[in-house]
Amino acid sequence: MKKRSKLGLLWSAVFLCTVGVSAQDAPPGAALNAQTSPPAAAAASAGDLAKATQNPVASLISVPIQNNSNFAVGPYNRTQDVLNIQPVIPARISENWMLISRIIQPIVWQPTAAATTGGQFGIGDMNPTFFLSPAKPGKLIWGLGPAIVLPTATSAVLGQGKLSFGPSMVALVQPGPWTIGFLVNNVWSVAGSGHRPSVNQMALQYFITYNLKKGWNINSGPIVTANWHNKAGGDAAEGDDTPPGGRWTIPFGGGVGRVMRLGPQPVNLSANFYGNAVHPPGASSWGMRLQIALLYPKKPKG
Repeated sequence: MKKRSKLGLLWSAVFLCTVGVSAQDAPPGAALNAQTSPPAAAAASAGDLAKATQNPVASLISVPIQNNSNFAVGPYNRTQDVLNIQPVIPARISENWMLISRIIQPIVWQPTAAATTGGQFGIGDMNPTFFLSPAKPGKLIWGLGPAIVLPTATSAVLGQGKLSFGPSMVALVQPGPWTIGFLVNNVWSVAGSGHRPSVNQMALQYFITYNLKKGWNINSGPIVTANWHNKAGGDAAEGDDTPPGGRWTIPFGGGVGRVMRLGPQPVNLSANFYGNAVHPPGASSWGMRLQIALLYPKKPKG
């Protein structure tokens, strides 16, 4: 029987990530630290590491650096750019439980949508999420915990100005070369500027990855968002200050990725393109996600 206790914690993209999971016969670090391993063993190890990187709750420290370019914003087709630095750190808190900390810190270029030039550049709101997950999962791998949004933005246009909390959940399976799962959270504002709108929003990322040979994979990990304070469609009724339309952003698309080495450093590289089938008025209609994740596999004991 495969040793599922050697699975741990991680998070691709995705959010914000990008994704996958499965049981392993040997720790991911074993072959990465054995430069003289036979080719077949090295290939198997690369496959195990690839699956670990796709698991938001795997025992693997990673530091994804993800750049999101959102095109065709506003009437002048401006480009918004969001660089997410999102370290994922697992910690074993007991024999049976792991705590995975995932922090997303955006660095944002927000163009002025109503003009051909100008915009704001700075830090966006920080988004820490914590998952409590079984250290020895079964076929279904899962994690539960709180999602938090901290009002750290350096400009009013780069953040919400609210402290928000809510629940988060991740669940996935890894049959054969596949990783299939989802990550969802919903946050509500509890404090912050009284001059800013209250927050009630959901983010749902579903992910599907098919692992190929030599660390390559084909993947899709779009992030569906809903602003529940917005109308589902149409115009607001007279006297109703709820914003009209624009409740949903529903992207579709995918891309490719590869786990490999840059010198001695294992990394996970990926490139994805997404079109937004539904989006708020004036928001981006399509985008590109490029990511490099620095991987730090757990070294085998002994």
